[in-house]
Formats: sequence, structure tokens, C-alpha cells
Amino acid sequence: MTIAATLDRTPTAVPTELARGRGGGGPAPKRIVVAYGFWIFILSDMIMFSALFAAYAVLSGNTAGGPTGAELFNIRNVFIETMCLLLSSYTCGIGVLSAERGQPTPFLVFAIFTFALGAAFLVIEATEFARMVEIGAGPSRSGFLSAFFTLVGTHGVHVTGGLIALVYLVAQVLVKGLRPAVLRRLLCWSLFWHALDIVWVGVFTLVYLMGGH
Repeated sequence: MTIAATLDRTPTAVPTELARGRGGGGPAPKRIVVAYGFWIFILSDMIMFSALFAAYAVLSGNTAGGPTGAELFNIRNVFIETMCLLLSSYTCGIGVLSAERGQPTPFLVFAIFTFALGAAFLVIEATEFARMVEIGAGPSRSGFLSAFFTLVGTHGVHVTGGLIALVYLVAQVLVKGLRPAVLRRLLCWSLFWHALDIVWVGVFTLVYLMGGH
């Protein structure tokens, strides 16, 4: 057989189910694509918080003669807001499980509990911030307070965004029902909310428990 004859032969098609990189003969389901993209978002968020944790660890001792964490932090209030956020993660999980089982009423009930607990967390945090600023311990007072307000405040902004997203998702459930697209969004939101709990456990340990004594 000549080389020319070999080149002229039409290559045998590879069966679709054996094709590499095609997810069993076609593109990946939308659920997998959305979940993959959202995990990338959460990981990028964790990288940002890691940088903020590192900055706080470096600057936590730079009080510039101002108040320290032990003088400023109200551990009782911090414990209450921590319990609010942890309980909201539990109600969030039960609510999403109810949604997956096609039970809109239990989902809405647990969504209300989740929102109320998250809002209580924000109210306590905002009250503490206002008290600190009122006594002259604002973010511009020292490197320690700049790092503190940036780290804790960034987490608070994320919680605020999560509550706004929850209101939007509840509205979607009321209007569209628990269709697959809405369930995908609910699952992504629950991942985000649980991630905020993990970050807060780090904040509670590094900032308040270690810095409050």
C-alpha cells in the first residue's frame, strides 16, 4: 500500500460515547456547569478572605497607643451574633432540603427564619461598629482597627448580599415555583451561605477569642 493511498483513506469516525472530553457524548448538564462555576466563585472569595485574615494577623498588634481588642470587644454580644449565624445555616439547610423535596411551604418558613437570624446578626454587628466609632475607635484610629473593620465589615457586606439574594429567591419560588432552574439557584445560594459561616468561625476564633484577651 502506497503512502498516497494511506493518506487518501477516510479516517474511521470515533463513536460519540467514546469521544474524550465530551461528557459521555455531549456537553455537561447545566446543573454541573453552574455548580462548577459557583465553586470557582466561592474559592476566589475564600482567597480574598485569606488575604484579609493575613493582613489582620500582621496588623493586630499595631494599636498606635489606641484601644486593644480586649478593651473593645463585647464577647457576650459576639457570642450571640455567632449563634444567630450558625442557627441560620441550620435553617438554611433544612429549607433547601424542603425545596428539593418539592415542599414550598416548609421552605418559605425556614427561609423566614434564616432571614430573621441573618438580620439579627447584622443588627448586632452594626451596633458594635457604631459603639466603637462613637468612642473614637474607628477604622482610621490604628492599623489594628483598619484591619478589623475591613475584615469583619467585608464579611458583613457578604451577609447583607446573601440576605438580598434570599429575598430574590423567595420571590422566584412564589412566582415560578420550585422548578429546576430555581432549585439550582437555591443550592448555589446555600453553598454561599454555609461558606460565610465557615469564614465567621475563623473571624470569631482569630479576632474575638484570641484578640479579646
